[in-house]
Amino acid sequence: MMAPLALSAGVTAAWWVALGVLLVVALVVWALLEVLRRAVLDVDESVTAVWTMGKRVAQNTQTTYLFGTTKARGVDLLEELQRHAALRERSGA
Repeated sequence: MMAPLALSAGVTAAWWVALGVLLVVALVVWALLEVLRRAVLDVDESVTAVWTMGKRVAQNTQTTYLFGTTKARGVDLLEELQRHAALRERSGA
């Protein structure tokens, strides 16, 4: 049976340095991923708000094609009222 190998002090220190560097890299990666996650959430909220406002604009403008008809009916009504006013003036009322 072989005796376990003992690591020299330099090798042990190198492993501890490597583990420390690995920990620092892992923390930096975690921080960058957290920044990215928050940015994605902000973008998602903004897109949702734009989508909602777009739907509201669409709802509010879905009947704009009726404006032409409304204008024509308003002109007809004005002409009819003017005819009634002229008849009333002629009758002396």
